[in-house]
Amino acid sequence: MPVRMQHYAQVSRQIRAIFLSFTPLVEPLSLDEAFLDVSGCEGLFGPAAEIGRHIKVRVKEETGLIASVGVAPNKFLAKLASDHGKPDGFVVLDPDKVAEFLAPLPVGRIWGVGAKGELRLHALGIRTIGQLAAMPEMTLTDHFGETGHWMWRLANGQDSREVVPDREAKSISTETTFSHDIGDRQVLRNCLLNLVDELATRMRHEGLRGRTIELKVRSSDFHTRLRSQSLNEVTDVTEIIWQAAQALLERSLTADVLPLRLLGVGAVKLTRDAPVQGQLFDDESRERHSTLDSTVDAIRGQFGAEAIHRASQLEQTETRQQESPERLSRERR
Repeated sequence: MPVRMQHYAQVSRQIRAIFLSFTPLVEPLSLDEAFLDVSGCEGLFGPAAEIGRHIKVRVKEETGLIASVGVAPNKFLAKLASDHGKPDGFVVLDPDKVAEFLAPLPVGRIWGVGAKGELRLHALGIRTIGQLAAMPEMTLTDHFGETGHWMWRLANGQDSREVVPDREAKSISTETTFSHDIGDRQVLRNCLLNLVDELATRMRHEGLRGRTIELKVRSSDFHTRLRSQSLNEVTDVTEIIWQAAQALLERSLTADVLPLRLLGVGAVKLTRDAPVQGQLFDDESRERHSTLDSTVDAIRGQFGAEAIHRASQLEQTETRQQESPERLSRERR
């Protein structure tokens, strides 16, 4: 079916408004997922499970969509609980049931454990989260470094991260985890361009500009690397963000990193509607790209996300199709 990204974003805002009617502490993960901290709202709306049930009902009544809800003591457990009940689930995970819930799940359900990481854990005789939780923490850090400490904490149901609302966020980002590891540099560039396009569109929609661009890559052995580049001025212009992100990608794609399991791009040091300092020679080019972005946003807003593409995206797709039609067909599926 045709992709209608602007329509999805509109429905996402509608659902977000439902969330915000219960708590101001809403941290979006994507257009269709979010974390909510309702610990301070139970006096108004009842226990967390009751709030979750009300939200599920309102989403159905006001949008016609079903939603899976996970209610749990922290973000990691809430995400697992939500996934556990899809597509129309409602799972409440009490603190005293955490170990029982986690124990039979495969270790691949731990955040950050990819296919190769799962194989390394299997080689240690660890196939379930319960087995991982029972391992000495030091053993895991010896094999996996700091990631081993993180895995051990999650396996034991520990996650101290707070819910960070959009309005307090110091960064904005978008990322994708591939269904299979990707080592083709051209495919990765094309994917990054799509991520940059999505990031910049979201920044303009939310009235944000960023001073620094960050690139996130995760290799097949689930080691994560971050690189960043500061800009001369704050921006929300797709082309400027793309040039910075592309340069970061070229520096990151070393032989020891490929293939990639995850790719992401973000903007930090954010500001809202900040004035942009004029540059003697760059004003005309920046204005041209900014006008282009506004035009693309308007067309997509009226006709959908697939109504218009950047020429560089189409050129990359054509090149890939000429080189390997079968590969392109598999990736589209």
